[in-house]
Amino acid sequence: MKTPASIAGHPIHPMLVPIAIGCWLFSFACDLLAMFVGGNTPWPTLSYYTMVGGIVGALMAAVPGLIDLLSLPAGYTKGVAIKHMSINLLVVAIYVFNAYLRHGGAPGQGLPFILSVVTILMLLVSGWLGGKMVYEAGVGVDTPAR
Repeated sequence: MKTPASIAGHPIHPMLVPIAIGCWLFSFACDLLAMFVGGNTPWPTLSYYTMVGGIVGALMAAVPGLIDLLSLPAGYTKGVAIKHMSINLLVVAIYVFNAYLRHGGAPGQGLPFILSVVTILMLLVSGWLGGKMVYEAGVGVDTPAR
């Protein structure tokens, strides 16, 4: 099922999604390093900036994702897509709050760390739903006629 938000037949949404996921996973890794290394290290600052980069990446991926969602016919797949989008919007909102808590150099411990763990778990569920759309329903897959 070909989707309208594509370049040369390649869907844009899955091209942009790894930016957000990569930034958020690296942000979490920086939090872990900050906890284990301790002291005055650059890890909390790097965690904050990669978190913000993930927010920007997610918002860039959301636009073609929404375009693709609107092109889906009503039914099971569109329902999965709406769940996928809803989880992702909640993840972005939580990361915005998390970045707000860390603004000004606050360490990524306590509540900010817990929020990062929760959002990463939510991303696993959302990614599973995204894979379900691609591998079960063929969303974004343009199969040539044989």
